[in-house]
Amino acid sequence: VLIVDFGSQYTQLIARRVREAGVYSEILPCTASDAQIRASAPSAVILSGGPESVNAVAPPRAPASVFELGVPVLGICYGMQTMAQQLGGQVEPADHREFGYAEISLQGACRLFEGLADRRDAAGRAVLDVWMSHGDRVARLPPGFIAVGASDNAPLAAIADEARRFYAVQFHPEVTHTLQGARMLERFVR
Repeated sequence: VLIVDFGSQYTQLIARRVREAGVYSEILPCTASDAQIRASAPSAVILSGGPESVNAVAPPRAPASVFELGVPVLGICYGMQTMAQQLGGQVEPADHREFGYAEISLQGACRLFEGLADRRDAAGRAVLDVWMSHGDRVARLPPGFIAVGASDNAPLAAIADEARRFYAVQFHPEVTHTLQGARMLERFVR
């Protein structure tokens, strides 16, 4: 599994979680060339979080080849935002920055979350306890994606394009505060 690093303080932790799931991983910087990405021949790609805003003048972007390899891609936090923007969605500043505990209500069928829940809400939907750290949020889905999870501050907190096996989450599954995070990452890499 190739992890594309956007400067997250958790990139090494993502790699560790992947390895704990019994899968080899490598990290390349987001400045890696398309040739470097292709040469790594990944079976899946994870786009890490990072401190930047995709709405900056010259934000870091995922190499285009990431989306052309035909392998599953998971965007985490900034990785979600750049994926959404690069694939035709829209990202905007959130009403307020979100840092710390949050609840995600799952609202659509998605292989990434199937059977995962920390509890159920009054409507019977699965709820996940997660760790957030973001100032921007996805405001419009890219073509082909559906919303599969929402928080109070991020109506598009988890999105999926099952046909292409592209998934993105606004929260950090690699940290222990996201209780189902390790299971979610293991499901993605396996």
